[in-house]
Amino acid sequence: MKCPKCRNTDLKPTKIEDGLPVMGCPDCEGASLSLLYYRDWAERNAPVEQSEAVDADVTVENDAKTALSCPKCSKLMTKYSVSSEHKNRIDLCAFCDEAWLDGSEWTLLKSLELAHKLPKVFTDQWQRKVRDEKIESKKVERLKKLVGETDTTRAVEIKDWLKNHNRKAAIVQFIASE
Repeated sequence: MKCPKCRNTDLKPTKIEDGLPVMGCPDCEGASLSLLYYRDWAERNAPVEQSEAVDADVTVENDAKTALSCPKCSKLMTKYSVSSEHKNRIDLCAFCDEAWLDGSEWTLLKSLELAHKLPKVFTDQWQRKVRDEKIESKKVERLKKLVGETDTTRAVEIKDWLKNHNRKAAIVQFIASE
């Protein structure tokens, strides 16, 4: 099997975690992960409680920007966003249940406490949540440019307060009236 990112490099058997075999690329450090092996590993290994704070600043910038061909069957893989804060996307081949992890994406998944939840990333619900978070983040950034940091912070606090208020409509109507 050839690396879908480097295209000419042969993938070699390796492990990204004890008991979790992958076919890895020695050049780009990407890995082809069989979700069959992954599920077996996840069932045998309970998630490790992280005693220290999660490193949310982990950034992996070597995400493949273009569509990749599955190293097993050569069909195009679909990209799935990991989180709204990171640009990385996991590539998945729906035909042979193989995921491609670029460079340090496994480290990113572990830092986000997603190593034992990888299949959730591939669900419509997860992808919708990530898109919604990205849209909300862009709205906040736009508001910051218009009214500044302090007023944006206050507006976000008010919006969060109103979100589940049982008289939200009355309050919004009052605010909108001048």
